Parts: sequence; structure tokens; C-alpha cells
Amino acid sequence: MKQAFLNISILFMLVAVSAPAQELMTAEKYFEFVSENYGTVMDYEARVVITHGENVMKGEILYKTPNLLRINFSEPEEQVLVVDGIQLMLYLPIHHVLMRQEIASHSSTALATMSSEQGLKLLSQNYSVAFLEGPEPLPLDEGSDEMVRKLKLAWRTPGQGFRQIEMSVDKNMMIRRMTGITESFDTFTFDFIDIRVNQDIPNTRFRFEEPPSAYMIENFLFEPES
Repeated sequence: MKQAFLNISILFMLVAVSAPAQELMTAEKYFEFVSENYGTVMDYEARVVITHGENVMKGEILYKTPNLLRINFSEPEEQVLVVDGIQLMLYLPIHHVLMRQEIASHSSTALATMSSEQGLKLLSQNYSVAFLEGPEPLPLDEGSDEMVRKLKLAWRTPGQGFRQIEMSVDKNMMIRRMTGITESFDTFTFDFIDIRVNQDIPNTRFRFEEPPSAYMIENFLFEPES
């Protein structure tokens, strides 16, 4: 359970990248442009669909540089995930439980910075990058009219959370889909729909009022460093 939450959190941050429309010769160069131009994204919001086997989660994702993230879920209803740069909070209303994790002093602070130029560069260091089939656009799904360029990221060494990541980039140079295969061969797919960039999202939208009667579980991923 802890590993699943960690893997999901990592992938939540890998979204909504913008890059210039120009001819790119290699997968590495293509990814480099994506990474460099993500620095122009100050914030974004989008609809997100997360699929893990037969389980499907839906909601709205908001991100603001450098380390604010919020997911307001519609399925499961009223579930919320918030990262404020100091802690990660996951509210599970069906169980009336609030799970909270301190992240500021741990190496997993990268959870809150992965959807950034720095975070994507970190991916390029830890993963080899190639086109899935070639540089030409492919259908997002078999028979789909939506065309994307697909990249395959494979870990250079074990222990990176995902052994393989498939990234689909649409005609507007936005990451449309991410599919990650974990070390234990679980597959998570993240679809990002109707991405809206640089919306001047106020910090107040990332505040989460803790339900006073919710049962609190502290540091559910790892023990904070002293």
C-alpha cells in the first residue's frame, strides 16, 4: 500500500509539459526540449484519469511552481491529495482518514518537484530515453484519431520507482498520457485532459482544511529524517 501511494505520487508530478514546435532529430533531444521549456510553465490545471487494472480514479489536478500540487477527486468522491512543499496529505473520506507525510527533509522531496524542468532533467539522468516506435506521430490508442509522439523511458539502475515509463506527447507538445510499470510490474496509466497552462492559480487553492474528526495517520510512507 505504501509503495502504491509513493508510485502514484511520483507520477502525479509528471504532467503538462510544453515545448516549441520544431524538428527534433533524436529522442534525447526531443526530451531535452520538453524539459527546458517546462520552465515556462508557472502553473497548470487539467482533468486527470488514473487507471490501475480495473480501478479508475478521476479528478482535477492543479500544480504551481515550485512545489504545490492538489488533486480533487470526483471518483472516489471528495478524496483529496495535497502537496504543499513541506508535507503530503491524502484524505480518504470513505474511511474518514487523513494520511500525512513530512517530505521537506527527505530525498523524496522530489515528489513535489518532478513536474518541473529540474524534475524532468532528473528523469533523463535516471532513465534512458528512446522513441517507442519512431519519431513519427502514432494514434494514442488503436483506431484513435488523436495522434501523439511516444517516448519510452527505461531505468538505468533499479530502485527508481518505475522500471519503465511510456510518455505520449500530443500535437501541442503537451504530455497527454503517462504509463508507468513499477518494480513489481504493476501498471499505472495517467491521462491528462484539457490542460490549461499559466492560469495564475492563487496559493489559496492549495490549502486543505483538515477535517477535525478525521483519524490521522502520520508519516505513512517513511519516517522523517531528524
